[in-house]
Amino acid sequence: MVFSSHLFMFYFLPAVLLCYYIMPRRGKNLLLTLLSYAFYGWANPLFTLLMLLSTGIDYVCGLVMSGSPWAGEVAQLEEGGARSRRQKIAVTVSICSNLGLLGFFKYFNFGADSYDSIVNAIGLPGLQLDLAFRITLPLGISFYTFQSMSYTIDVYRGRARAVRNVIDFACFVSLFSQLVAGPIIRFTEVADQLRGRTHSLEKFARGAAFLSLGLTKKVLLANPCGKIADMAFGHRLIETTDAWFGAVAYSFQIYFDFSAYSDMAIGLGLMFGFMFAKNFNSPYSSQSITEFWQRWHISLSTWLKDYLYIPLGGNKLSPRRTYVNLAIVMLLGGLWHGAAWNFVVWGGIHGAFLAIERAHGKKSFYSRVPKLLRMAITFLIVTVAWVFFRADDLQHALSYCGSMLGLVNAQESAFIIQGIIHRPYYLFSFLVCAGVTWSCPQVWDWTRKIGWVKAALIVMALWVSIVMLTTQGFNPFIYFIF
Repeated sequence: MVFSSHLFMFYFLPAVLLCYYIMPRRGKNLLLTLLSYAFYGWANPLFTLLMLLSTGIDYVCGLVMSGSPWAGEVAQLEEGGARSRRQKIAVTVSICSNLGLLGFFKYFNFGADSYDSIVNAIGLPGLQLDLAFRITLPLGISFYTFQSMSYTIDVYRGRARAVRNVIDFACFVSLFSQLVAGPIIRFTEVADQLRGRTHSLEKFARGAAFLSLGLTKKVLLANPCGKIADMAFGHRLIETTDAWFGAVAYSFQIYFDFSAYSDMAIGLGLMFGFMFAKNFNSPYSSQSITEFWQRWHISLSTWLKDYLYIPLGGNKLSPRRTYVNLAIVMLLGGLWHGAAWNFVVWGGIHGAFLAIERAHGKKSFYSRVPKLLRMAITFLIVTVAWVFFRADDLQHALSYCGSMLGLVNAQESAFIIQGIIHRPYYLFSFLVCAGVTWSCPQVWDWTRKIGWVKAALIVMALWVSIVMLTTQGFNPFIYFIF
């Protein structure tokens, strides 16, 4: 079930809100948990068993680390203090079980295919696995395993108190507003809100504004650019200008698609009394790759920093080790997004630029040029990297880059798409995306105060989005597949 669907907007969400606000305070978290499992299991009920398993393991591990798990108050561990063997085993079980689930369901097919390619390349085809079955990737497993695992790590580090109420913890892991595609919420950010949160008309109104504007970004901006990108990437060899048009359109699509989902997730959280952190902050206005990762998918970049980069040593060791740590983090970050070599290359590109900028004192090698040119160069680097993110595989990405550089001859059939992607509707949508990207305020800031004028604009945008939604057959959320 996706947010930008009639099923969610006109049936599921109204029913959830009605049940939630008539439910007594003590039953609200239980209700949200049950409905979140229904939301997650809509496509495949068996997926809920995996989430339940991850939740149960981390809940028990958190209690085991607390020292008195089954009775009395749960004590918070001393930050930086010594840990017992039992506590070390508990956090290890949590990490290994979550990474094991993620690794098996997300990377089994990739590992098997890579193994077959290697043994075939070295002339040993008889050693190929040639597996007939394929593992289905459960929706959102990359997000909820990271979220649940961060809880046990924070308990172990002494930064969070283990929770005794299993319903509260299950609600934290499964909350449908951000379950499938983030943002990745830390337990420390919502622990107090799970125990008790305020509900107000002002908070609900801002949440409805987030939801409406997120739907608008998704339907009116992301989807048209997605059609451009799909048609451009659907041909291996196309004209140079068309290749660039498709690549930039994908840059807009993934930004408006994912930021729209984050806006809708934050808005839904507000409507249920939760306050989540900002996940995007005008990333395409960045003047370096380092700054880009401070503005793009903030919940993931900070997660990777706190739970991977710093434990590896961060920048506290030698400069060479710092560069290696950056490369490792971004390569694994790329692999986290998708089980394919093109995602690894995407992560490697960003890791390389982060290392170069670190060597220049966190400044880009083009830091001396004017601001607008710095923004343009950063956007260019990000856009080229997105080609590897969007392509079907590494070979497709390389051939597409060849088209962008004019190194290959376009297929005759590729000229057909020019008459489609250059239609006034797509060109207009593309230009609107550019204007919104670099001229409009973020939804987070724009919705701080909502007067009558803003309310009227929001209602109008919602109405237009719903009307357009009825006419669009193309309506994917990109990050659902990660």
